[in-house]
Amino acid sequence: MTIFPLPDVDFDLSQHRILVTNDDGYSADGIEILERIARRLSDDVWVVAPEYEQSGTGHSLTLTQPLRFRQIDERRFAVRGTPTDSVLLGVNRIIPDKRPTLVLSGVNRGANMGEDVTYSGTVAAAMEGTLLGIPSIALSQSVYPGATEMDWQGTEDAMERVIRWLASVGWAPEILMNVNFPDARRGAVTEMEITVQGQRDPADIQFDERVDTRGETYYWIGYRRSREHLIDGTDIKAVRSGRVAVTPLHLDLTHEAARQRLTRAAEEAAGGV
Repeated sequence: MTIFPLPDVDFDLSQHRILVTNDDGYSADGIEILERIARRLSDDVWVVAPEYEQSGTGHSLTLTQPLRFRQIDERRFAVRGTPTDSVLLGVNRIIPDKRPTLVLSGVNRGANMGEDVTYSGTVAAAMEGTLLGIPSIALSQSVYPGATEMDWQGTEDAMERVIRWLASVGWAPEILMNVNFPDARRGAVTEMEITVQGQRDPADIQFDERVDTRGETYYWIGYRRSREHLIDGTDIKAVRSGRVAVTPLHLDLTHEAARQRLTRAAEEAAGGV
């Protein structure tokens, strides 16, 4: 585990066309902050995001009903669909003349770490940008347990520096960057860690059982926040320790060691062919 000071690189992104999206909806506080940061990086910024909150939709597409969008202003659009729909429409239909050269997704209200990345619409939007051949970054901020309001100051201070640094380094076409910020006040976010995807305790998942006015049972699914089993080097440990976690995620989900083991087993079953 190596901890780094927050990078401060004056990398020029002024020639980039930036697509800003999220899964919390086009009017969420987090996307307003991300749009503000994006406009410091470039004058060519477009916002294409879901009309309504789409948290937990993962990498889903709308296939059984038509997709519609409405224009909020010159370069801001609300899509009646998922984050993936928003990126697809933004790149292929809404934004004219040329494709975006950078996709920024977030800032999500709540961290997207560990197995969260498989559920997250924020990560899915960046994944879709990556599939379309566009460098993409998912950005999320942890929520302090029991907090009723988000304090975005620490994240807003650190975010531009992290985005500029990542852009200056670059990454392979099949990679997306998943960045998680701690819940910290202005000036408190000073360190960064390059992490692996952590793993939550299954006991963190909870079902809140309730009964509606007709006597029917229904459930809310959520997380019980646990601070146990924090492993060095993971995104979860870094953020819980007050550091920015930068995790490169790969589109290829193949587990190579398991593939090789299965190949050897199949060869043995076939008589050593």
